[in-house]
Amino acid sequence: MSCGRSAMACGRLASRLAGGYNKPRGTPAPVVTPASSPAPAAVSTAPHTLRRASRQQHRCYKYYSPRSRFGTSPTQNSTTTPVDTPTRTTTMSSAAEATKAHEALLKRNPHGNFGAVEASRPPFDAAASLRYTQTPQPGWKQGGGANQLQAVAPADHITIAPYEEGRAAHLNYKLLISAIIPRPIAFVSTVGKDGSGEENLAPFSYFNMINHDPPLFVVGFASPSEGAAAKDTVRHLSETGECVINIISEGYVEAANAASVNAPGDASEWLISGLTPARDTVDVRPPRVKEAIFSIEGKVESLREFKSKAVAGKTSGTMAVIEGVRFWARGDAISEARDMIDPAVLRPISRLGGITYGRTTEAFELPRPDFEKDVGGQEGMAKLKDVAAAKK
Repeated sequence: MSCGRSAMACGRLASRLAGGYNKPRGTPAPVVTPASSPAPAAVSTAPHTLRRASRQQHRCYKYYSPRSRFGTSPTQNSTTTPVDTPTRTTTMSSAAEATKAHEALLKRNPHGNFGAVEASRPPFDAAASLRYTQTPQPGWKQGGGANQLQAVAPADHITIAPYEEGRAAHLNYKLLISAIIPRPIAFVSTVGKDGSGEENLAPFSYFNMINHDPPLFVVGFASPSEGAAAKDTVRHLSETGECVINIISEGYVEAANAASVNAPGDASEWLISGLTPARDTVDVRPPRVKEAIFSIEGKVESLREFKSKAVAGKTSGTMAVIEGVRFWARGDAISEARDMIDPAVLRPISRLGGITYGRTTEAFELPRPDFEKDVGGQEGMAKLKDVAAAKK
């Protein structure tokens, strides 16, 4: 799995939820539709909503509004060509070639023989489940600063300019994916424009939620949104405006990783991963990943391209803002009120640096503080100011 790569799919109404966390495994996944989501609006084709790069020479990005790029949404009865009858070219695309070259440059795998390294490690603890502990310092008080785990810094900080002389852009990539951790992973399922027969499935860790009303998510791609150099996922988003985002769990992490392969256009990630496309989505055409415990049917809100500062004229990335129009949750993972996913059932996988991934097996809780009760209101603030002044 790699940053700026794709993720997987969401789904369609099967049955209503009737239980809580104690429901047996295998219970059909209920569909949860955002209550505030209005019916799809008519799409404008006004030409001014597409801002061309030529009008933004002073900026490092190009913005596309979906209002000008997509027609009315495909109906829920639209069909998708099965994955075993691909129509994509059998030669490696320029996007796949670029990915292969990028991986060679990164040297992401630091081990000469990963199989031998993995064999030397303890086996995966399948029995480990989420447990709660105390906070690092249960008696911490307002104004207390760092807790006892924050030792005196053994070294001074250094500064790094992203484009300082002699610094290649890929070093920023390696630095940032090792520092901005853990990152959730969007496993995105997409299909190509009508009649293309294209389907794609890929994981991306440039991903997060940015709003809940409406439900909005952001996925970043190290790729332009169109043309031969565009990755399949973002190209499909540009063509159709639809996707399904699946959250990766421990139970199929190897399969999800397999979908990040730099395969030629005719190679199906569904077949390579062995995962099951659930073709029951309601509001979008792409299938969801049946093995996913939580999935989101999504439609593009906007696409925004970014220009490289290292290579003149190159489009180095695209940000897709996706609106969630329907949620899928497995019955044993969602609460009776349909407002919480049990992390012990979800068993989410997160992305760290290099080829390292994380699991969630330990957690602690921190209540949100109240200004009057915990800080002491204005009187408490005055005391904190006095304490801070005394430390100077």
